[in-house]
Amino acid sequence: MRKTINILATSFRMALDELRKNRLRSFLSLFGITIGIFCIIAVLATVDSLDSSVHKELEAMGTNTIFVEKWPWGGGSDYPWWKYITRPAPKYQELRYIKDRADYAAHAAIFFNGQANIEYGNDVLTNVNWYGVTDEYNQIQTVDIGYGRYILPSEFQYGNPVAVMGFTVAQKLFDNPVSAVGKTVVIKGRQVQIVGIIKKQGSSLLGGWDFDNATIIPYVFCTSIANVHNQNMSILVRGKDGIPVDEVKGQLRGIMRSVRRLSPKQDDNFALNDVTSGTSELNSIFGGMTVGGFAITILSFIVGIFGVANIMFVTVRERTPMIGLKKAIGAKRRTILLEFLLESAFLCVIGGLIGLFMVFLLTFVLSAALNYTVSISPKLFIGAISFCIFTGMLAGIIPASIAARMDPVKAIRS
Repeated sequence: MRKTINILATSFRMALDELRKNRLRSFLSLFGITIGIFCIIAVLATVDSLDSSVHKELEAMGTNTIFVEKWPWGGGSDYPWWKYITRPAPKYQELRYIKDRADYAAHAAIFFNGQANIEYGNDVLTNVNWYGVTDEYNQIQTVDIGYGRYILPSEFQYGNPVAVMGFTVAQKLFDNPVSAVGKTVVIKGRQVQIVGIIKKQGSSLLGGWDFDNATIIPYVFCTSIANVHNQNMSILVRGKDGIPVDEVKGQLRGIMRSVRRLSPKQDDNFALNDVTSGTSELNSIFGGMTVGGFAITILSFIVGIFGVANIMFVTVRERTPMIGLKKAIGAKRRTILLEFLLESAFLCVIGGLIGLFMVFLLTFVLSAALNYTVSISPKLFIGAISFCIFTGMLAGIIPASIAARMDPVKAIRS
């Protein structure tokens, strides 16, 4: 054990001596390793952080929630919109059928949105999003109330003119969001009392519900200020815990086909969308970014391997008399081999640590520029160091083997 520790200490000291004596040569040789680690860790850290942020937002939208809608989610130039434009939008009566028949559904609610001006005294906010929802919406998508309270079940039932307002909307209209609770605003000519302020959500990559810039009002009240029959309404259905989303969707498909009296030969005239349907596309995008990062990294590491190998060949030539002396006093081949392999690995680790430090600085810049936090996970850090050690061993194997096979007499005479 002590012998192994001595070998490690000696190899590390020699690696540092090599860097100190030949700074420029060592820097240029390790530059490939540094750039390789910088590229792959920067790409992986960005992709991992983006992937984590996106999936958290998807979970916040409801991973076990199905959206019964007119339009399937998608887009692009090949989106067949003409197939769906004549479809009827979901109706409030269909929500009641789903609640009565869907055994796999834990909660179901109406959701539709629009835009309207909100007036308070002489102040007016234009084109503010409003969400018309039914009573179980908060059971499907949690609405965190920062001040005041949420809409009561009785207020949903009777369509009372009340609302909960987003933090940013309240801040723009009242300066201090706390003071908005209890105030009366005007929406489409109707007086509406603000009973609560939604807790500040912050920026979002996907947009999501964007509660900060929205106002939630009861569905029954919405029918008095908007023509709900012309709205692209959605029915949100949250499946029970432990039941796969596909099974919930299968039951909903049967209920909706029955409600709309579709024959077996007719296609569905509704869409059952869920958040997980977009996960595969996101994974393919993130996978492509990772492959691109690996391609750049491989080229950098090839340069780095030759650079470190060059250092080790020169080092073996410079230390040939010392190697001969060690072998003459009894040093074994494996000891010489291990010393040079460890020195090569230490050199690569030093180059890798420089690259990691550069990525660490980059994370601050990216986090400030992007809408999510970029960080280096412990898994990436350990993986980078392990890869540096492997690269160092690979780069030093030939020079170390040459040193281990030297004849001690010839080595001393050289």
